[in-house]
Amino acid sequence: MADPIEDKIFEMLSAKIAPGKSVSPEEVARAVDPEGWRRLLGRVKAVARGLARDGRLVILRHNKPADPDDFKGVYRLRLPDTKPPGDAS
Repeated sequence: MADPIEDKIFEMLSAKIAPGKSVSPEEVARAVDPEGWRRLLGRVKAVARGLARDGRLVILRHNKPADPDDFKGVYRLRLPDTKPPGDAS
């Protein structure tokens, strides 16, 4: 069974025009449940941590990648870079 939060994260990130753009957990929660979004914030964070551990998502703190097992405070979500390391093209 697909997770609606995971689906919404990837849907929102794929809709971003420029690569490297990010979304906030609040935006994801509001898109899933506009009325009860606050109660979803913990679940969004848990899903994001799992996706980041799998390498499918990057959690950003101060616009830099954060350790999914050791971050606090305000964060954003983006897709991982698709270019191989060192590729300047």
